[in-house]
Amino acid sequence: MALPASSPKWPVLPDYSHDWALVDVETSGLRPGRDRVLSLAILTLDAHGNRTGEFSTLLNPGCDPGPVHIHGLTPARLAGAPTFGDVAPQVGALLGSRVLVAHNAQFDYDFLAHEFAHVRSWVPVSRRLCTLALNRLVGPATPDLKLGTLAVHYGVRQEKAHDAQDDVRVLSGILRGSLGAAERLGLSLPLLACPPRQDYKPYVPKTPCAYRNPGRPESGGALVQGMKVAITGDTHVAREELVARSVAAGLNMMTSVSGQTSVVVTNDPGAASGKLRRAADEGVPVVDESTYLRLLESVQPGRAKGAARQRRAPKTPASTTTAPSGPTPHVPVQRTATPAASTGTADLPLAGRRVLVLGGTHDEAAGTRARAVALGASAAVNLSAGVSDVVVLPGGEADRRMGRITSLGLRVHDADWLLAPTSAPAQSTAGNQPDTAELLVRGAVIDLPDAGTAWTVAAAWRQQTACDVDVVAFAVDAQELVAGDEDFVFYGAPEHPDGTVRLATDGPTEQAVTADLERLPLEIHRIVIAAAIDGAATFSDVGAIEITATCGIGAAPTARATLDAATSERTMILAELYRRGAGWRLRAVGQGYDHGLAPLARGYGVDVAG
Repeated sequence: MALPASSPKWPVLPDYSHDWALVDVETSGLRPGRDRVLSLAILTLDAHGNRTGEFSTLLNPGCDPGPVHIHGLTPARLAGAPTFGDVAPQVGALLGSRVLVAHNAQFDYDFLAHEFAHVRSWVPVSRRLCTLALNRLVGPATPDLKLGTLAVHYGVRQEKAHDAQDDVRVLSGILRGSLGAAERLGLSLPLLACPPRQDYKPYVPKTPCAYRNPGRPESGGALVQGMKVAITGDTHVAREELVARSVAAGLNMMTSVSGQTSVVVTNDPGAASGKLRRAADEGVPVVDESTYLRLLESVQPGRAKGAARQRRAPKTPASTTTAPSGPTPHVPVQRTATPAASTGTADLPLAGRRVLVLGGTHDEAAGTRARAVALGASAAVNLSAGVSDVVVLPGGEADRRMGRITSLGLRVHDADWLLAPTSAPAQSTAGNQPDTAELLVRGAVIDLPDAGTAWTVAAAWRQQTACDVDVVAFAVDAQELVAGDEDFVFYGAPEHPDGTVRLATDGPTEQAVTADLERLPLEIHRIVIAAAIDGAATFSDVGAIEITATCGIGAAPTARATLDAATSERTMILAELYRRGAGWRLRAVGQGYDHGLAPLARGYGVDVAG
C-alpha cells in the first residue's frame, strides 16, 4: 500500500480513531440478493492507519457472472474458485469489531449481507463509512466523485479499475486523504449504524399486482383481479402456498387491513386480531379459507394498470398549489402551467460561489440563503471545501464552525454584504473551484439530459441536526395516486419489487432516491420525493435541506437546490421526477405540510393502518 510521500498523515482526532475494514466487491449484477459476489477484497487498518490484514479471492457464484466485459471474470476463471460459504468464517473474522469502509458502501454492505444470508448467517458489521458520502461532505475540487477521480486528487495510483484487490488498495489512499480533508474542515464522519441483521433473505421476486383495485366483492360475488386480500390466523394450506396461488390469480396480497382492503381471509372470525378489528371497523368482508379457495378457482378478469393508463389523456398540470387539510388530505404537488426555468446564474455577481449562512432565526437564515441564490450562488448546509463565502447573522459568531472558518481563511460577511456583493470570485478552500451544477429555486424545472439511465436525487441536511429525517418516494400515476402499496418506497421497504426505485442511506444526514427512468412502467407518471421528520420536531429544527440530482454513481451534480420550509412543517415534498413527452424532467418543489408521514402517504393512496 505505497502512498506518495506528500500524502497527508493519518488524522489523530479521537472521533476518527477506529479499526477499519476496507471492502470492495465485484458482482454479477446490481441487485443484492438476486445477483452474487464474484470477487471480494478486504484490507484492515488500525486506528493509526497501519495495515493489519489483507484478504482477496475470486468466488464461484453458481450462476451467470453477468457483465464480463466490465469485470473480466469469465465462467472459466471462476470455475475453480471457492464459494462464499467456504470463506465466510475468514471474512467474518476480518469484518468483526471494525468499521466497514467502501465507496458507495450500501452497495457493498447489502451484497455481503445477502451472501451471509445464503449461508444462514449475518454480516458482523455494526457501523459503516461511505467514502463517496464523506467526499460529498468534504466537497473536493474534482469534476466528480468517482473512485478513479478521487484517486488522482488524493495522489493514489490506480492500476486496474474494477479489480477488487486494486480497488481496495486505492480505497485505502482515498480514505487517508478524505479523513485528512474532513479533519481540516472539522466535519463529523458520516458513520452509519448498521447493527447485525438476521432478516436478509435470498432474493425472492415479488411481482407487483398488474391490476387496479376494483373495490370489494358484492355479497356472494366473485373475486376480481386486483382486489386487495389479507390473511390472518392459521390456515390449513401453507400460508406461502396460499399467497402464491392468490398472486398467480392476479390478486394483490396485503399484510395489513385498511379501508381499501377487498376481503379478509380467516378460519377464526371471533379472534381478537388487529386485522379482524380493523376489518370490522372498515366493514371489510370476511370469508373462511374453504370459501376463499373456492372463489380462487374463478377469479374474474380485472383492469390492467398499464392498459388503463395508455387509454387516458395526459393530465394537464394545475397552476396553483392547495394546502391539504383534515386527517386524510389530498396531497397536491406544486406545478407551473408552463415550463419553469432554472435561475440562469451565469451572469450574476455570485455565479459559481458557494455560500454558508450561520446564525439568525429560521426565517432570517432562509431569507439570506434565498438572496444568495438569487445572486447566483449555491447555498451550502455544511462547511465543505467548496464553500467560498460565509454570511454570519446574529448568533452565528457562537457557531462551533467559526474557528475552522477563520483558520481556513474564508471570507466572512454580515447580511448587508448581499445588498452589494463583490463580483470578483472569492477564494475557496478548494482553490477556487466553481460550482457548475444548475441552481434551481423552488418550483424551477429542468429537462434531464439522459433519461435512459438511472437518476439519483439526494437530500442532505445540517450535520448538527438532532432529530431523525426520513426520505421517501411515491411512484404515482396520472391521477397522483400509487397503483399499489409497493409503489411507496421508504425505510421499511427501501426498494420497489421490480428494482426501478430504490432508497439509499449514506449517512446520518444524507439519503437518496434512485429511479431507473427507462425501466419505469408507462403508468408511472411521476416520482414524488419527500422528507418526513420522526417525532414532534419540525423543519425549523432541521433547517435547510439541499437536494442534488446526479446521473450515475459518483457523477457531478447536474442540478442542486436548497429548500427551506417554514417553522411548523413535519413533512415536505422535496422534488419530482416526471414525464414530459418522451423525456423526463426534474422539479424542485419545497412544499411543506404540518402533518406526519402517515397522512402524506394516505393522500397518495397508500394503505396505512391506524
